[in-house]
Amino acid sequence: MTAPPLLEVTDLSVRFETDEGPVHAVDRLSFELEPGEVLGIVGESGCGKTVTCLSLLRLLPETAVIGGSALFEGRDLLALTGRELRSVRGRQISFVFQEPATSLNPVFTVERQIGEVLRKHLGLSRREARARTVELLRLVHIPAPERRLHEYPHQLSGGMRQRVMIAMALACDPKLLIADEPTTALDVTTQAGILELVREIRARLGTAILLITHDLGVVADIADRVLVLYAGRKAEEARTAELFHEPQHPYTVALLGAVPRRGDGGRLREIPGRVRPLRELPAGCSFVERCPRAVPECAADVPGLSRTATGHLVACFHPGPG
Repeated sequence: MTAPPLLEVTDLSVRFETDEGPVHAVDRLSFELEPGEVLGIVGESGCGKTVTCLSLLRLLPETAVIGGSALFEGRDLLALTGRELRSVRGRQISFVFQEPATSLNPVFTVERQIGEVLRKHLGLSRREARARTVELLRLVHIPAPERRLHEYPHQLSGGMRQRVMIAMALACDPKLLIADEPTTALDVTTQAGILELVREIRARLGTAILLITHDLGVVADIADRVLVLYAGRKAEEARTAELFHEPQHPYTVALLGAVPRRGDGGRLREIPGRVRPLRELPAGCSFVERCPRAVPECAADVPGLSRTATGHLVACFHPGPG
């Protein structure tokens, strides 16, 4: 008998009520995450990656209307009371936010910020929390952890701040780690170190990871599966190696084509056109105005998800690698 997924999201929809009318940021999105698996969520800015993950823990503003279900170990996160959800946040599901410089409190030391999580969720004493904080800083390879306890975020480099955020997220040994652009704005060497750390965490702790990124190199390096979003809808989902070898959706093909490669003469390829504002999406396929395969059918109807012969889930009337 197959074990149930750790996370099962079904028909997730997120709508924001604005002065100019409703904006559908996520539209009937479904996906699963197995225990210990790394799922990469990719797409251009504004495609709904971060909103999707924030909605799982109900961290969106009050103007957001969330529909669908998100079963985490059989419990619907979207139906939990505020008190029940607070016992899940940070304890069973942790979030590494995109900008550690703004996510960390500038007036609190490293020890206080990590220790607060430990005391609140695990009930540790101050002395126990300090010892555990040192262990966590060692886990994420921060040198001289005893000295770092008394430092403030502004005294740390960008890579160090990101490691502190990861240490805080791992404080209670969560089963699911959501990492939002964990390598953004870091130099190449620091990025490599953060990715190696994520791999090590997964191997040592068995933590499942939702990885939000626009960097396909990061996805190729660490993810088991890839979910491609466009304008709040699933465009394609497949195993990482299969998606890179034979992408089926024209948007995925275009994303991979835009990755810089040796021998291109220094010229970067771009996806023609622009992403429409979400309140102005066409009636049919969201990608229709930028798609080289578009036919009248694409502008009239929204393509449903179908499984190709290669095993990909694709929302396209004319899927294929070309």
